[in-house]
Amino acid sequence: MSMTRILGAGVMGLAIATELSARGHQVELVDPEIGPGPHGCSWWAGGMLAPYCEGESAEEPVERLGLDAIGWWDRHAGGVQHRGTLVLAQTRDRAELDRFARRSRGHRLVDADEIAALEPDLSGRFASGLFYADEAHLSPRDALGALRQNLQARGVTLHATPPDTEPDHIIDARGLAARDQLPDLRGVRGEMMVLRCPEVTLSRPVRLLHPRIPLYIVPRGDGIFMLGATMIESDRRGVVTVRSVLELLSAAYALLPAFGEAEVLETGADARPAFPDNLPRLRHQGGTLFANGLYRHGFLLAPAVAAMAAEHLETGAIPEFMDEVAQ
Repeated sequence: MSMTRILGAGVMGLAIATELSARGHQVELVDPEIGPGPHGCSWWAGGMLAPYCEGESAEEPVERLGLDAIGWWDRHAGGVQHRGTLVLAQTRDRAELDRFARRSRGHRLVDADEIAALEPDLSGRFASGLFYADEAHLSPRDALGALRQNLQARGVTLHATPPDTEPDHIIDARGLAARDQLPDLRGVRGEMMVLRCPEVTLSRPVRLLHPRIPLYIVPRGDGIFMLGATMIESDRRGVVTVRSVLELLSAAYALLPAFGEAEVLETGADARPAFPDNLPRLRHQGGTLFANGLYRHGFLLAPAVAAMAAEHLETGAIPEFMDEVAQ
């Protein structure tokens, strides 16, 4: 059995390793910062498995391929919460809700009573919304940890530096670090916050639409919430900006004033790798297969890209996201 070395242990690398090992392949992972911790954009992800909501602004493959991601994470990591997504807008922003409904599928219109039944803490605050019942969410950090544990249980080795042995195949899944080989890869900065607010109970991700500051809030349990929204054309990594903190907290307060009493537990920012069309790529270059460009759809599209990479290695098939680049 051939050996495949995967460079990078973020969501892309771990998904490919999981897919290959589940098919009986020998796999090794190499990442200088392997293991849990805030060393990549996967750490800061929202964990929303929301193909219909993302289809509002994304290219067609995101919805189509993302629909299978929920089952993949259920099988390989567990911890998926099947509670749908609630999309809301203030009365003055009703046009944003109508536009979102026109540009997406898989939803039904809900009125104030139905919103209150889904999320009692939001009772009386919104006249209407959209409910995407077939969507789900997970805790990214727990899911990545589960993938690592399952891989180690299957005998997959995790290395901080490449071993001296030569693998049969190399797959580069280093995200933005692979720009040294992929010059058309760019960074899209995302910023997030983690709040503790025991006074608030939400059961599912809630998206608050706004012409300028759209927001999503993802419950993590025990009164913990992840807030995110920003997409900035920048590869700058590190701490969040004052502007983003103000916008995130203002939007959270607009959703539910009780968030005004929340504790800020964590802030973070990183740059997500993206190609010009914001769709991922599999690309042969210099004897290496590159898997990259997940943009803001890491947990949603990594399973599909992983399956394509595995099929390509096994059969030589040219999958949907394969670039026509000479080997």
